[in-house]
Amino acid sequence: MSSFSDFLENELLDHVFRNSAYSSPAAVYLALYTAAPTDAGGGTQVSGAGYARQAITFGAASGGAISNTSAVSFTASGGSFGTVVAVGIFDAASGGNLLAWDDIDAATVGDGDTITFAIGDLDVSLS
Repeated sequence: MSSFSDFLENELLDHVFRNSAYSSPAAVYLALYTAAPTDAGGGTQVSGAGYARQAITFGAASGGAISNTSAVSFTASGGSFGTVVAVGIFDAASGGNLLAWDDIDAATVGDGDTITFAIGDLDVSLS
């Protein structure tokens, strides 16, 4: 993911350069979007059809990047998710703050379909 949210950028800058406390979240969650957010947030997150953000785990950072250490799957149930065009990482299972996001290759997820991100598919980097 190449885009940190404005929220996370400000928290990290204040933490590093102003000695302002920032506590990392206990867990982070992957979200799907049918309209991409911006660094300021927004976008259209998938809703209904059995959708829920999924917990995501990362390995240790190396070379300015981290990657997911387990596969993350979403299955549409009782309806369609529509065409998924972006993903985001949040600090809560619902509500919360968008931390990072990125566009993905568009994928149409119909009733009963599953979209899976394999180990190492989700990279977050600083440059």
